[in-house]
Amino acid sequence: MQRADSQTDAGAPGLEDDDEVDLSFAGPEPVAAAPWPWRLLDVVSAYLPLVMMAVLAAGTWWLVRNAPSVDVRPAAAAPRHEPDYLMKNFVVQRFGADGSLRTQIEGDQLRHYPDDDTLEVDAARIRAVAANGAVTLATARRALANGDGSELQLLGDAHIVRPAVGKQQAIDFRGEFLHGFRNLEQVRSHLPVVVTQGASVVRAQGMDYDNLARVVDLKGRSTATFDPPKRAVPK
Repeated sequence: MQRADSQTDAGAPGLEDDDEVDLSFAGPEPVAAAPWPWRLLDVVSAYLPLVMMAVLAAGTWWLVRNAPSVDVRPAAAAPRHEPDYLMKNFVVQRFGADGSLRTQIEGDQLRHYPDDDTLEVDAARIRAVAANGAVTLATARRALANGDGSELQLLGDAHIVRPAVGKQQAIDFRGEFLHGFRNLEQVRSHLPVVVTQGASVVRAQGMDYDNLARVVDLKGRSTATFDPPKRAVPK
């Protein structure tokens, strides 16, 4: 029986005996590694948002820690010059530490102002007692006194009388404004005054009187009438 030789299909190229067939798997060509600066830039770009969030959080914490505290309490309103109480047909007395009467103020109406602790009196009648017991009387259409009555301003038909003490004659002050200081035993005025002691009368445009020093300082143009001293009658 005759064996037939195998033949390739018509038109198909045949394999020669000397041809070699490469049966290995051909994968993709290897890619070259990127330079290290590029790789570092990629890493930084990937973590940059996280770094920025951390920096912002740290900055916010620092601001909160170092920001000055804000006092949200409302500021107290400044006291206004308005009376907090008033009295009519009153008598107010103030006593010293030893219990003795130092000042007595009477009037038709009294108004107390808490912002400066002053008293305003209409138709004022005042009695002030010095440490040595000397009494001074004062009247005016209106008076302003501090809290303890040691300073007194008389306005409108002001009149201060210091009664006679021992050999000293009574002394009388009149004017539209008189400023008295009880503890210093002084009377001052920048307006015209009339000072009378016995038969002597002094008129001046202003005055500073110091009872302790026995000195009267007259301001501006002044006129005076003095009572001549009495001569002893020979026996």
